[in-house]
Amino acid sequence: MDANENNLKDLKFEFFDVTADVGYRAYGNSLANAFENAAIAMFEVITDTSTVKPLIKKQIRLEAEDECAILYDWLSELLFVHDTEYLVFSKFDIKIDSKLDGDIERYILDASAFGEEFDPSKHERRSEVKAVTFHMMDIKIENLNIILQVILDI
Repeated sequence: MDANENNLKDLKFEFFDVTADVGYRAYGNSLANAFENAAIAMFEVITDTSTVKPLIKKQIRLEAEDECAILYDWLSELLFVHDTEYLVFSKFDIKIDSKLDGDIERYILDASAFGEEFDPSKHERRSEVKAVTFHMMDIKIENLNIILQVILDI
């Protein structure tokens, strides 16, 4: 394993420059782990997740036609919960399965998101995320690591 592969193994996510938006790459040793890190990265845009206690548990179940669609739906659902229930999350437990529906493969995500209600007296207010986009969304497998690329509209 070269130095670059070793660094990638410990990296959970990193941001990259995108004009007028926020882009990031989330990493994981499995698809589920990378999805967890993608969710943490999105909430890092909103607040400092290290100050968010896992007091409230939200169950989320989604089904989509491919890996990018389930990633988009996952992050969009978390953003919807954030916008409607004022919750911020800092911990995730995800299981992703696939099944054949006739000739079509479907992806099923079962997740628990843990967090608390946003409190401006203890949670830093960073950027407002308006939406998750499909623009440049990508999922790659590189040296047994999963790399997810996401752009958020802020």
